[in-house]
Amino acid sequence: MNTEPIRFDTKIAVLLREDLEPWQRLNVTAFLVSGLGSEIEEVIGEPYEDADGVSYLPMFRQPVLVFEGTKETLKAAHTRVLNRALPRAVFTADLFTTGNDRDNRAAVRAVPTAELDLVGLAVYGPRNGVDKVLKGARMHP
Repeated sequence: MNTEPIRFDTKIAVLLREDLEPWQRLNVTAFLVSGLGSEIEEVIGEPYEDADGVSYLPMFRQPVLVFEGTKETLKAAHTRVLNRALPRAVFTADLFTTGNDRDNRAAVRAVPTAELDLVGLAVYGPRNGVDKVLKGARMHP
């Protein structure tokens, strides 16, 4: 059995706007990473099983790093992630007022890209590419 640590040349990261309430930070993070996990098969690891043989759903195969920044930092990161064409998910302030998936998608669709009121962004890709997207952000405390 191989016991060497697994190293990844990719990164999963979430960038949150610094002025969010604690419950909003958790909610936005959960929604954002669900977008990555639903579309990018390579980020999902193997299912889990405990010593009694009870099985559990697979999770991401690597850590999710959470960052925070100003509204301007988020806007700049959004521009960079689009320019790099990296897989991404967005959460806008409008989504706090909707109550279902259809309304969530309609709220994003109603706003031009440059005018999105971003409160969160998730990105996946090569470590150096993700680091460049997140330039100016800091690790979440």
